[in-house]
Amino acid sequence: MSNLMSSIDQRTKLVGENRLELLMFKLGSRHTFALNVFKVKEVITIPKMNQMPGSHYHINGVTNYRGDSIPLIDLRSAIKLSHNNANYEPTSVIITEYNRSVQGFIIGQIMNIVNTSWSDIQPPPNSAGKNHYLTAITRVDVDGHEELVEIIDVEKVLAEIVAYDTSISDEILDHDVTAHLNGKKILIVDDSATARWQIKETLSQLGIEIIEEKNGLAALNKLKAWADEGKNIKDEILMMFTDAEMPEMDGYRLTAEVRDDPRMHDLFITLNTSLSGSFNEAMVEKVGCNRFISKFQPDMLVQVVQERMREVLEGKG
Repeated sequence: MSNLMSSIDQRTKLVGENRLELLMFKLGSRHTFALNVFKVKEVITIPKMNQMPGSHYHINGVTNYRGDSIPLIDLRSAIKLSHNNANYEPTSVIITEYNRSVQGFIIGQIMNIVNTSWSDIQPPPNSAGKNHYLTAITRVDVDGHEELVEIIDVEKVLAEIVAYDTSISDEILDHDVTAHLNGKKILIVDDSATARWQIKETLSQLGIEIIEEKNGLAALNKLKAWADEGKNIKDEILMMFTDAEMPEMDGYRLTAEVRDDPRMHDLFITLNTSLSGSFNEAMVEKVGCNRFISKFQPDMLVQVVQERMREVLEGKG
């Protein structure tokens, strides 16, 4: 298992190339599930854990991980798979970092890692309804046959366990600036409905209108359609928030495509992602984002929007 994850640092180079690698595993059903390797810190056998009275029922306990106590979440239970499989035996824990927090997901059989392109990752079909826990699907070759792989929407899982507060601190509001935000439009690009909801709930408090797209390709097509109609992109929207990892086209490629189009190259773009750290800051500089913030920080969202509005008022953008 350690060998499986030993080259994870080398794999980060895929980010920004519209590619990713998926860690595939089982949860005691015929389905194959996956998480993006870049969000995985380590895979370990199930450790000793302590019960935490009053914790969420999807949390099996807490354990010490590199000096810190982290929750261990029963992923099968969290995505509401049936519990009637008597043969299912959880064996491993995927340690992940999302939204500046570390947690472990208890899973069954670890399979392997596959290298693929975001262009081969597709949104879940509309027939899946609204209550599923998938952010995307793809097909990969497993032992000589093609298999459907379901990529879990971890942000939705975590949002149901740890409630996110979308309130805005009064002390960060610049009322001379926020007075101009009412009716302004912002484009949000994120494959997670939960993430889009969090941003919308935060910014709508300032009277901002939100335009949503589920992936980078859809967002790019919308921007190009406006430009083809002769519209000034900055008249249509104040700015754009984009996730990094999305089906069909990731946020890095989306940003690079926007910067290469003279009709929209100066659009204010903020990368808003559950991935964190200096690597993302380097990627922001490489592709030309204006800002990078890690999810989910309501006050930081508002500060970035105020910063952008202030630039407009001062005639700087």
